[in-house]
Amino acid sequence: MNKIKYLVMAFVAVCLTAAISSCEKEKEVEKIVEKEVIKTDTVTVEKKDTVREPASNWERYQQLVTADVKNKKKQNKAILLVAFGSTWEQAFNAFDTTIDAYQKAFPKYDIFLSYSSAICINRAAAGENGVARNYYAPPFWLNAFAAEGVQYEEIVIQSLQVIPGEEYTRVINYIKDFANNSNGDLDDSYLANVTLKLGVPLLQDADEDVNLVAKELNAIYKDKAAEGVVAFMGHGNPDSYDTYKANVRYTQLEEALQQYNKNYYVGTVDMMENFKTNVWERMMANGIKSGKVYCHPLMSIDGDHGHNDMAGDDDDNWDGEKFTPNEEGEVEDTSWKMYFQHLGYECNDETMINLGLLELPTIRQVWMNHTQAAIDGEPLEYYHSKNPE
Repeated sequence: MNKIKYLVMAFVAVCLTAAISSCEKEKEVEKIVEKEVIKTDTVTVEKKDTVREPASNWERYQQLVTADVKNKKKQNKAILLVAFGSTWEQAFNAFDTTIDAYQKAFPKYDIFLSYSSAICINRAAAGENGVARNYYAPPFWLNAFAAEGVQYEEIVIQSLQVIPGEEYTRVINYIKDFANNSNGDLDDSYLANVTLKLGVPLLQDADEDVNLVAKELNAIYKDKAAEGVVAFMGHGNPDSYDTYKANVRYTQLEEALQQYNKNYYVGTVDMMENFKTNVWERMMANGIKSGKVYCHPLMSIDGDHGHNDMAGDDDDNWDGEKFTPNEEGEVEDTSWKMYFQHLGYECNDETMINLGLLELPTIRQVWMNHTQAAIDGEPLEYYHSKNPE
């Protein structure tokens, strides 16, 4: 009897436990449902008043850029300046000045600036050189220009590259991806009607641009060229990345400058057979074995290359008597300043001209001329890339 009573009581306990457990689960489900309802309501409200929490950094960056564009939009046309990028405050200031100049010159356009280099974007945001600034890649800006509530009717993309090389090719591909809705998340009807235009790099044309830039550089530096060498340091592309064979522009610019004065030289950081060692060889061939050597970045801004490769104090390759070139003929780990200094020239901090080309108003104007030419010209045509045969 006691055993039966015990079994009955145990059975009742199990039932009660199951019932309680079932009730708790129902309450738990109710809580989840309640949370979902609340969450759904919140999302509904957020869609009206705020932006939902981004799912990735890419989405977060896009939200930030789109919000910035919406906040600054005043016109129905936009100009996007595309620079390689930098992490130096001097470069930031040069870009700010360029934006101001563009706003004055093109009052019917909203002006924005982007970086094409992911490394520069990340390092600038991290404040590598003491000041943190946020720049974003061209796709974020182009997507923002197409966003609901923005949708500029005309977009001009202006390359701030010096030569039409590898980085300029990337600019073109950004535009193609945008025009062809590569991610499939833009309004195709808008893309079918928006006007896209492209402003070319500083030295796009071998005759007109090269000769104009040479003329303007000589107007600025003819006094220095009269008392010593003025050596411009461009970037250049390694042979395997020499898109459109654009490196030739450096050689052409040197030839154009030497029409004014044989003391002008143009070398690069990465162009084969046009390193600082090759500049020195050409100087020696012209009988220039001593005297002042002024160094100047031939880049849109005076950034890392200008501060370090050109004007830095690095001379690790100098053993006290000689340099040891690498297999390509370049003297690595030695700046232009220290290289020419060790070779007996007057080349020091005083002969470093720490200015990027965008900081020279007459040179900046050449880029702006390209922008105006793009505005006055025909829109980009993407029929064949949109409709492959």
